[in-house]
Amino acid sequence: MTKSDISEIKQLLSKPKQIVIVPHKNPDGDAIGSTLALYHYLSAKGHHVSVVVPNDYPDFLKWIPGESTIINHETHTKEANTLIDEAELIFTLDFNALHRTGNMELPLAEANAIKILIDHHQQPDNYAKYIYSDVTMCSTCEMIYHFFEMLNDTDAINPKIATCLYVGIMTDTGSFRFASTTATTHRVIAHLIDRGAVNADIHGNVYDNNSYNRLQLLGVALNNLKLVQNLNTTYISLSQKELNKYNFKKGDTEGVVNYGLSIKGVRFAAIFIEHKQEGIIKISFRSKDNFDVNEFARAHFNGGGHINAAGGRCDLKLSETIDKFVSLLPNYSKALKS
Repeated sequence: MTKSDISEIKQLLSKPKQIVIVPHKNPDGDAIGSTLALYHYLSAKGHHVSVVVPNDYPDFLKWIPGESTIINHETHTKEANTLIDEAELIFTLDFNALHRTGNMELPLAEANAIKILIDHHQQPDNYAKYIYSDVTMCSTCEMIYHFFEMLNDTDAINPKIATCLYVGIMTDTGSFRFASTTATTHRVIAHLIDRGAVNADIHGNVYDNNSYNRLQLLGVALNNLKLVQNLNTTYISLSQKELNKYNFKKGDTEGVVNYGLSIKGVRFAAIFIEHKQEGIIKISFRSKDNFDVNEFARAHFNGGGHINAAGGRCDLKLSETIDKFVSLLPNYSKALKS
């Protein structure tokens, strides 16, 4: 984002505007944290701001300051579409292509509002007038912090904003253990704590509120864990029947794929989750070092993301999807063994 872009955005924000902020479908901690942080910031400046999400999100995010104001497009479609249609500015956060908003894609594409993209995923589409894209960033929440820096306004960060940003950075870095965590990330986190983020409370709210069923489902997932030892790869599968048995709720499988990656010597991990209603298998990929799961997901499973974390989908049956995945691994033998 150029100095000229920032100057123009400052001018746009100099008077009250109708603003909509949108994350991707199935929003995670970074998506909810970044949208709500920006919501609090812009609301305090006198703008009329709405956060519109494509669909529901995990319960462990439903305590974040401002969460009760979020409008779910799936359940409040008419209201959400009216807000999008009447918006003067639309911020799209934590995604790089409008199709990642599901049924919101068409209303967003047809909206006359000026669009501003802030995202850290690779290869962003060119749908926005202003684009702040940086794949080296650990999270969109860290980018929102730097966006405030560009506006020379980090003093506006209050405890609510600090909390929202902390959530997204914490969750997208795996509690600061992923390689994307930099010295700058830690300096940002330190400032957020200075501005009112209570780190122990935030961690407890996100990670220490498991249901009995969620832990039972985790047990099933770990029991289903398979190791392709000669290719340093693991994978987990969960069928719709297994999900139903433990009353699966959105977010219950968050982070489960990382258990496979934690095994000594493993460089590549995947989880396959059956979704009968949509007729697809949802997939998450994780890797270590320079094994590029973004390229793997794009090439084979209609997905994408980051070098070490990506997602995908498949229209085959669960067993057929796994067979396809395993059959592809020998093609990457050199990379997986190096």
